[in-house]
Amino acid sequence: MKIASWNVNSLNVRLPQLQQWLAEFKPDVVGLQETKLEDHRFPDTALLEAGYRSVFHGQKTYNGVAILARGHALEDVQAGIPGFEDTQARAIAATVDGVRIVNLYVVNGQDVGTEKYAYKLRWLEAARDWIAQELQRHPKLVVLGDFNIAPDDRDVHDPAIWNDDHILTSRLERDALRRLLALGLHDGLRLHREDGGLFSWWDYRQAAFRRNLGLRIDLTLVSEALRGATVEAGIDRTPRTWERPSDHAPAWIRLH
Repeated sequence: MKIASWNVNSLNVRLPQLQQWLAEFKPDVVGLQETKLEDHRFPDTALLEAGYRSVFHGQKTYNGVAILARGHALEDVQAGIPGFEDTQARAIAATVDGVRIVNLYVVNGQDVGTEKYAYKLRWLEAARDWIAQELQRHPKLVVLGDFNIAPDDRDVHDPAIWNDDHILTSRLERDALRRLLALGLHDGLRLHREDGGLFSWWDYRQAAFRRNLGLRIDLTLVSEALRGATVEAGIDRTPRTWERPSDHAPAWIRLH
């Protein structure tokens, strides 16, 4: 099973790129973030024609998440973090062929010390509590998405800039990610690759993609029960080279 995560940065704009990528990369399961579509506008019919069933949780202009599956039903769907009052569509979960998929679009946080930063930390704590419960029910669990956190210095192009005081790399954000991993989750990419410079997001400005001035903030985390089954992992840079691309590239793992 090939499982991927992709922040498409507006599905209304990026549907042709998504359709092309699905046809070429052929993932079995995909978590999408930042769809920016209300549910009644989600292109589920077009995706079904491409061979993918879908469940989605969206809102107008901002946020929005979805899970796509090829050849399997999406069962036991949960939209939003249970018990966490939030108007933003940032989380969705479903079970696909016995594997629980939790798809997160983590809050950006704006700047360290702001109210949006405090909201991000609260959101991450609520997500951790939910995922702890999901692990009890579903030992075979994959948590994926745009985490808006670069785990360590290997995951940024310049650690002098992206430091403990910077949004996406601050100490409290990274601590929150470590608490999530401490539940018994493993960074899928790091099970196979230890090197730095493997990024999933590049700013549209300053020729950042061409110069590889990026961050790795799109993650695929696997539970202990799936650690040994995670036989391959990577980041597909190809869609970032296309016309009108998302600023993110898909991160993926393959389970045996």
